[in-house]
Amino acid sequence: MCAAVKTLYCVGRNYKLHAEELGNQVPAEPLIFLKPSHAAVPLDKETIQLPQGSGQVHYEGELVLRIARDYVPGISVEELVDEMALGLDFTLRDIHNDLQKRGLPWTPAKGFRNAAPLAPFIAFPSREELENTDFTVRKNGEEVQRGNVKNMIFSLQTIVDFIGTRYGLGKDDVIFTGTPAGVGPTLPGDSFELYWGDRLMGSCLIG
Repeated sequence: MCAAVKTLYCVGRNYKLHAEELGNQVPAEPLIFLKPSHAAVPLDKETIQLPQGSGQVHYEGELVLRIARDYVPGISVEELVDEMALGLDFTLRDIHNDLQKRGLPWTPAKGFRNAAPLAPFIAFPSREELENTDFTVRKNGEEVQRGNVKNMIFSLQTIVDFIGTRYGLGKDDVIFTGTPAGVGPTLPGDSFELYWGDRLMGSCLIG
């Protein structure tokens, strides 16, 4: 488990094109789910073992926020968040599709061990830098995803307000803020590199 990760929140369908590529409706309010903290693992060039024999495993690259203090109404995201990272939300897609059809919780598809690799955190950028910098996912050396906060359905401020008022936010909670279009399957032997602009943030090999 990654050090100092408490509650691990995730936002589903926060990019319109991603919702559409999976045939899902665009949500009217943030779609929040949880992963166990034990799903978090460092994205530090090491080999990550993923479940085998449970259907397709999909990668989903995301911008991740680390919470610095307790949420109180009216606090800005810049006051609440001290660091950001990039991460991968690994998903058992066949199981996830079945759970959605039956209206069941997503934990079996989203909460397995190693399902939330996290690159090292860096200081939270200014709003201008956030909007001027894309994050990308490269699979086996080729770009497969590109995201920017400007393309999110729900802004970072909306996300922290929604989670903070309903469920609470405190120090060392993290939020996976949603994935852009381009998700797809991964197999043993695949490599992933996550970039913030031109900066390599983290990488891994799938075992």
